[in-house]
Amino acid sequence: MWWETILLALREIRRNLMRSSLTILGIIIGVAAVITMVTLGGGVTAKVTSDIAKLGTNLLLVRPGQGHHGPGGTRSTADAFEVSDAEAIALEIYGLAAVAPVASQVVQGIYGNENWSTTVMGSTNAYLTVRDWLLEKGRTFTDSENRGGKAACILGATVRKELFGGQDPIGAVIRLGKLSFQVVGLFAAKGQSSFGTDQDDFVLIPLRTFQRRIAGNTDVDRIYVSARDGMSTKKVQRDIEALMRERRHIVHGDDDFHVRDMQELLSTMTGTTRVLTGLLGAVAAVSLLVGGIGIMNIMLVSVTERTREIGIRLAVGALERDVLMQFLVEAVVLSSCGGLIGIVVGIIAAIVGAHFLSVPFVFNPGIVLISFVFSGAVGVVFGYFPARQAGQMDPIEALRHE
Repeated sequence: MWWETILLALREIRRNLMRSSLTILGIIIGVAAVITMVTLGGGVTAKVTSDIAKLGTNLLLVRPGQGHHGPGGTRSTADAFEVSDAEAIALEIYGLAAVAPVASQVVQGIYGNENWSTTVMGSTNAYLTVRDWLLEKGRTFTDSENRGGKAACILGATVRKELFGGQDPIGAVIRLGKLSFQVVGLFAAKGQSSFGTDQDDFVLIPLRTFQRRIAGNTDVDRIYVSARDGMSTKKVQRDIEALMRERRHIVHGDDDFHVRDMQELLSTMTGTTRVLTGLLGAVAAVSLLVGGIGIMNIMLVSVTERTREIGIRLAVGALERDVLMQFLVEAVVLSSCGGLIGIVVGIIAAIVGAHFLSVPFVFNPGIVLISFVFSGAVGVVFGYFPARQAGQMDPIEALRHE
């Protein structure tokens, strides 16, 4: 009986194919929009997670000043760190994998006829550990280069491309500002971050070299700290804050430095993207309700058009529930067909959108199943009233209908 009822519903849909197609358009748009928004939101969340993971494993960033205070806020001025601050953190804080003091400045890089404005960073080999950088080719700095302030450098992928094109730069001598440096290594590319910055546009040189020959001072802009696996970054953060307050003689009042835990940043950003994804999905789901109203409207029209058919079925012995089920199944089949088409359209749109937004395509079978079930539920909810109206018709009045 169920199969016969479904076949009858499909036959009616096929008989009015154009009208049926327009009826389910709202369901198609609603399901496709929900799947597209949620899938793209998942891709954005995955990209943010990946980009923050590229910053380093269990990373904390220590900087002078009190950080940014809301949109457009500026960091308060404070004394810069010294190398001894980084050394104290490495010696006195338990559970650290590496500590890297960093100072940086934008300079002009020159090789032959090519030049490129880039960021020169002074640090130690620990920078590769805290930032989870890999070398594509070459080597890190030797102890004599680190201690003696030798003119050696490691190039990021963007600087290599802009200055050397397809050439091998290992062993070549480039100018950074007015100083000459020998290229000893090449960083593997990390690409663009979610924050809109090119992670590969920098040159790393020994910290002592930077301080003596470029900056002309012993200041350290920031200190990267990497906690060991299994260590609580919250505890490490508290320990660093206590140590820095002691070293900077802060007894009362606000700290003139701040320690940022990248895990907190990750939680904040992923939480924000999930909320936005949920809101966009909820807005898109409104189309499903609009589609449901369209189905109810068309089913009411269909009941009116088929009044004599309903009267004949009731007159020859069909029960009220049989007529009700016929029209209800017809509404559910309509909405379910719209849901299936919407799923296909939504997945295709999500794949295309992920490509253009340069985010990974993260397939979510849960949202596909929920969208399909919801589309079927829309058919039940909005098809029940017309079906009930058809089932409660008086057979005699229905047969008199012209």
